[in-house]
Amino acid sequence: MQSKLNLEGVERLPLAEFAEKAYLDYSMYVILDRALPHLGDGLKPVQRRIIYAMSELGLSALSKHKKSARTVGDVIGKYHPHGDSACYEAMVHMAQPFAFRYPVVDGQGNWGSQDDPKSFAAMRYTEARLTPFAGVLLSELAQGTVEWGLNFDGSMEEPLVLPARLPNVLLNGATGIAVGMSTDVPPHNLREVVDACILLLTKPRSTLADLCAHIKGPDFPTGAEIISSQEEIHQIYKTGTGSVRVRARFVREDDAIIITELPHQSAGPKVLEQIAAQMTAKKLPLVEDLRDESDHENPTRLVVIPRSRRVDVEALMAHLFATTDLERSVRVNFNVIGLDGRPGVRDLKSLLRDWLVFRTDVVEKRLRHRLTKVTDRLHVLRGLMTAFLNIDEVIAIIRKEEEPKPVLMKRFRLSDTQAEAILNLRLRNLARLEEMKIKGEQSELNKERKSLETTLGSKARLKTVVKKELKADVERFGDDRRTAIVQRPAAQAIDETALVPSEPVTIVLSARGWVRAAKGHEVDASALAYKAGDDYMAAARGRTNQQAVFLDSTGRAYSLAAHNLPSARGQGEPLSGKFNPPEGATFCGVALGDPDDRVMVASGAGYGFITRLGDMHSRTRAGKKVLTVPAGGALSPQSVPAGKDSLWVAVASNEGRLLIFPLDEVPELPRGKGQKLLAMPTKRVRAGEEYMTAMAILNEQQALQISAGKRTMSLRQEDMERFEGTRGLRGALLPRGWRNVKMLVAE
Repeated sequence: MQSKLNLEGVERLPLAEFAEKAYLDYSMYVILDRALPHLGDGLKPVQRRIIYAMSELGLSALSKHKKSARTVGDVIGKYHPHGDSACYEAMVHMAQPFAFRYPVVDGQGNWGSQDDPKSFAAMRYTEARLTPFAGVLLSELAQGTVEWGLNFDGSMEEPLVLPARLPNVLLNGATGIAVGMSTDVPPHNLREVVDACILLLTKPRSTLADLCAHIKGPDFPTGAEIISSQEEIHQIYKTGTGSVRVRARFVREDDAIIITELPHQSAGPKVLEQIAAQMTAKKLPLVEDLRDESDHENPTRLVVIPRSRRVDVEALMAHLFATTDLERSVRVNFNVIGLDGRPGVRDLKSLLRDWLVFRTDVVEKRLRHRLTKVTDRLHVLRGLMTAFLNIDEVIAIIRKEEEPKPVLMKRFRLSDTQAEAILNLRLRNLARLEEMKIKGEQSELNKERKSLETTLGSKARLKTVVKKELKADVERFGDDRRTAIVQRPAAQAIDETALVPSEPVTIVLSARGWVRAAKGHEVDASALAYKAGDDYMAAARGRTNQQAVFLDSTGRAYSLAAHNLPSARGQGEPLSGKFNPPEGATFCGVALGDPDDRVMVASGAGYGFITRLGDMHSRTRAGKKVLTVPAGGALSPQSVPAGKDSLWVAVASNEGRLLIFPLDEVPELPRGKGQKLLAMPTKRVRAGEEYMTAMAILNEQQALQISAGKRTMSLRQEDMERFEGTRGLRGALLPRGWRNVKMLVAE
């Protein structure tokens, strides 16, 4: 980036360049110094600084607990210049056994619960120290194993990464959101991960399938079970990204269902709230009662009481898995900062391979550091032995010379370090016994030096050291898997209609589009009270667990569950508040039944067809186009009784023409315009002067009731013969005064 200095010494550069550099610097800072864990120790910077600060305060697993505020103060004052609340939350997270698979902080006091992880007490009340597992991260820190850097103000040093003895990045996992990237590494079982590491050490060419034979999948601290297939889990480990389905565990106790383990990051009160919401909405009649019996001995014990013993528990739980947090998808994204200091998504094999490179390098540095210490000590011991062999002369030089060090160095060919060690000897160490100790120490250190040199000179021996140390840590910290991996079918929510009791109901639709549902089939819909200016239009009889279908004047169909409709004790609710019909459209009819039931639909232009009720169902407020309406609007749909034998269709127009023909002549279509039912003069149809106004389906034993205005009359079988014909004819005229036919009803 080029910049220019003006005469006042102020740097000037283009705003675009400055903004780009500033944003990139900020992005890299968030990625590298806040959000993403390092592959080596699996820690974010704030976590690393908390652990290091606690070790510097002497808060080991064997020490007494100290106030958390003491630790937070040290962290933000020396290493992490950010908010104390965010720092304390990170500390709490590492102490929660339901958040960390292998907790690093041992907390005393209220550190939150699985039901409410944020319910922890303030840092002035809680106390903490490190757990024994923290030694896995810190035990080799002072042995020259890792690089150190200056803190934020340059006043002291801090480790850039901790010398982890185990792959903590997989054991405890990590979550974080940076700029343009995020990470979601789930926790794993220590024994499984170490077995895979040892396999990769022994056989570097092991395949991903070989590693997955040891690492079955994530192992969450809250247990539960992973129901994803092995193929899905292998694909996640192959690509480094994906998600696993985690499902709660439950047992049967007498007539109750006891939920004992929840998926990771699921809360019991929230699950009960979700179930209770379904019960309140009358969408879960299979459940009678809920209880939360969780306590210190049983962190998760949610009790679900079915309504009766006849309830299918497996089907009920499958419904709850599909509709609540009893089953959830856990995201996986192995995005970590690598050994080269760059973030990247890694597959399982490369992640373990890179960590083994890190661990081998740490072990080599530790051994070289120890070798240097041993060599230096042997060098000092050689000088001390020289002094003991010439003790009288050494004492004489020290007594006579003002500056004995250079004289000693010249006389006995000693180094500065050796001469300093001799001068620092106490008189009590000049005894004969001390000479024997020096010889014994030299012998032991010579053996150790040879062993270290042999190990450092052989890659195979170095791998053996790493392998032995991994096995030793497994013996100390390893435990059984908590999250079982069980292949199960995907949970399916029970159909809402299957949860609703099947009771007779009558759906009533008014002329202005108000709807209500009355219990039973013996309801006189026309006699119900309607709003001023409103009147009865149509009714349909069926069951409460069926879908009601409404047809508007443009031929669009809409559907609602019958049990969700308002009661007929009131005047109902407008359908315009439940659907979004086209502008100017009005609702003209209703049908109710099973999806395979048949209904007949027709338009005022005289066209119609038979269709399945299921083909008219719609899940959207805008409905679906079923009937093409050339003119005259749509008519109220008519239910077709089971079986078409001896069924007739009666259609009438506003000019008083009536036609009765066999139902067999009407085609069955999923949607469309249909075929002509009643013929009308072409010119008059175009002018809208004559149109079909009513239709009915009846059998040979039924009479036909005709309504025109407020007048009604019934046609018996012998009276209907003059109106019979075939589909598509003009029909015969009704007597004078029955021109504007409003409704046809089979009696």
